[in-house]
Amino acid sequence: MVAEDAHRQHMEALRQLEENRTDAPAFGHEPRPAIREWSLEDFLKHHAVKFDGKASPDAANQWLKDLERIFDAKMCPAENRQAFVVYMLTGEAEHWWINMKSIMEERRELVTWEAFRGKFLSEYFPNSVRYAKEVEFFQLTQGGKSVTEYAEKFKHLSRFYTLPLDEE
Repeated sequence: MVAEDAHRQHMEALRQLEENRTDAPAFGHEPRPAIREWSLEDFLKHHAVKFDGKASPDAANQWLKDLERIFDAKMCPAENRQAFVVYMLTGEAEHWWINMKSIMEERRELVTWEAFRGKFLSEYFPNSVRYAKEVEFFQLTQGGKSVTEYAEKFKHLSRFYTLPLDEE
């Protein structure tokens, strides 16, 4: 019974988050003006951090999201995204990509931004971690946490919820 109540509360909170997203003003309906080519120097002005492959899965996922936020804001084309992200890889992550790219080329797979993104997430934020986060979300209780701590944990874990919301 407690688990059902927790699940129901989680579902209601997710519905509220979704309503907030759909109630928010939408951007992007206006045609965007053409912009000049975005260079590596332009990208580096945003002080993106390097990635060495030694971070936690959460930190790796956040690193990629942070870079994507910059790319989206600056309307960076996909071919530049891949080059800029690869430039930000160091150490073990750089070696991983060199090997992964070589394997992809031997298999005659396209080496694109989307391919890089998928391979990166598989390596540094695998589905097993994503599923564990989802389970942690389902099992989340306030317990001894303050309301603020609980809300922060809920917001963090809710992004890993993968099942469609019930339309009840």
